[in-house]
Order: sequence, then C-alpha cells, then structure tokens
Amino acid sequence: MDCARKITEENEKKFLCSAATLCVNSKGRKHPEEECPLRTCFQRDRDRIIHSKAFRRLKHKTQVFLSPESDHYRTRLTHTLEVAQIARTIARALRLNEDLTEAISLGHDLGHTPFGHAGERALRQVSGLDFTHYEQSVRVCERLEKGGEGLNLTAEVLDGILRHTTGEEAATPEGRIVRLADRVAYINHDIDDAIRAGVISETDIPADIRDALGHSKSARIGTLVTAVVDHGAEKIGMDRDTAYFFDRLHEFLFERVYTNPTAKSEETKVLGIVEGLFAYYLQNPGRMTPEYQTIAAREGLHRAITDYIAGMTDHYAITTYSDITIPKAWSI
Repeated sequence: MDCARKITEENEKKFLCSAATLCVNSKGRKHPEEECPLRTCFQRDRDRIIHSKAFRRLKHKTQVFLSPESDHYRTRLTHTLEVAQIARTIARALRLNEDLTEAISLGHDLGHTPFGHAGERALRQVSGLDFTHYEQSVRVCERLEKGGEGLNLTAEVLDGILRHTTGEEAATPEGRIVRLADRVAYINHDIDDAIRAGVISETDIPADIRDALGHSKSARIGTLVTAVVDHGAEKIGMDRDTAYFFDRLHEFLFERVYTNPTAKSEETKVLGIVEGLFAYYLQNPGRMTPEYQTIAAREGLHRAITDYIAGMTDHYAITTYSDITIPKAWSI
C-alpha cells in the first residue's frame, strides 16, 4: 500500500492545474533528506515554519501601530495568518498548490524587525548593511533557526519568501499569489486598524474607490480575491480596473495613515532605541546569547548584532533598552 505522502503526490497530479507546482517536481533542499511517509516536502516546510521560534515571536512584533493597548490591533503574527488565509483561498480556487502557498505565506515575515517598517529602516541605517526584512526572513530559515542549523526548506518556499514584496517576482505561481495576498491583507487590515484607532473613518475613503472595491474590509477583500481568481492561474494578477482602484486605495492609506502624525508619532523614538541597542552590543558583544557570538566570530560583529536586534520583539527591545539606559534605584 502506498504511503500517505505518495497518495497526496498522485492526487496533486490528478487535481491541480497545469500551472501548479507539484511536490514531486520540487528542486529540493540544500541538504537532501529522507522523505516523510506522511507529508509532502511543502507540508513539512509549513510545519517547520510554524514550530520555529521566529514564528512564535511574531505575536509580539508590530504591524503598524507600535505597542497598541487594545488586543484587537494586528500584530505581525495575525497579519501572517491573514495572508495565509487569503493566499490559500486563491490557490484553492485556481487549483494551484495550496501547501506551497501556505508555507510561503507563513514564512514570509519571519525576519521582520521589531517596530515594523520603522524598525527595518532604523536597523538598515545603523548597521551599515543593506538590510531588508525579506532577505532576513530567508536568513532566519537558512542560518539562524535551530541553533544555526536552519530549517533546510525547499528552494520553492525560500524563493517565495525572498520575492514576496518587491523586485523580481517569485518563480512559482504560488509565490506570486503570496505577493498579492500580502498586499491585499495589509492594505485592508491597516485601514481597519486605523479606523479602530480613530485616525480615519470608512467614509474618508474616496467614494469611487468604495464603489469599485466595496464599502467594508470584508467586501473589499472579496472583490480583490475574486479579481485575482478571475484573472487565472497562468498569469497571477488582476484586471486593469481593479488594479487601478487597488493602487488608489494604497495611496490613500499611505497619505492618511502611514504618514499620519497621530498614527506614527511614536516612530520617531524607534531610531534612538535601535541606535542605543546597536551601540551597546558593539561595546558589550558578550551580552548577546552564545549563538550570536558564534555568528560574530564567523561573519563579523555588525552582522551578529543586526541578527540579534532583528529577532527581538517590540517588548524585549524596549525592556532591554530601558535596562541599559535607565539607572536602577539603589537599595540596601
């Protein structure tokens, strides 16, 4: 009797469309491994990502609003789950590889810094490295997880993670789905969070955009996902009119939220925190955990400190910064 993995692989051949990336056609892993009898290679990648330390830390990393008081604002983890849900919906409708799509979605932000994109910009500035969160996500998977062993993911998953946000598109249609799903998710949930924060209201969105895409977060996501599905599996995208209004929605978000003084007032403090942490570890590299001291010996101190700070949660970065900068009360 065939093992469960082989049955799944045969079902992929039968039921997925011609454009889909089949598990049996994977380019494989950097370090070859014996196949799992139950799970395909992409299912194993999904599970490795979910069980990683970096994935767990996403629950305490900022999406847009720094350290929000309410439990209902998005974090980097809830963003990741929303991307995975949207991407899987599209992949299933187009009969593309849902497991590959999910693995890329769940891993796409593993390397994101504390304090969202403000933290990313600050770390790039102080480290002297050409730091990007998508390259760092790949580095987490290949170099930093499991005490330096990495997760040994398949080439297709790593490619989708690396190319999920800018530049050259992913080599697989599943990776290209994640790139769109990421944008659909963050634009709509950032608007939702901004409305919750009182920064904007639903009616502030230009009427022609709401008429074209929908008058609620749910309606807009439905319109955008349907447009991607209708566009087909051969070339992942959406029709010209929907894409036009989608771009307009992003422009509205950038103008009214991403550069809004009320929403982003605390971001001015992020550079100071990141600079302070970086300077401290330059002077005290022994205060980093042993795995990062090993990286310092092999790849240089700047690289090790960048990895260490990038892996911090918002709370840990703030607490550590406070510990090294604020004098403690003297007690006898």
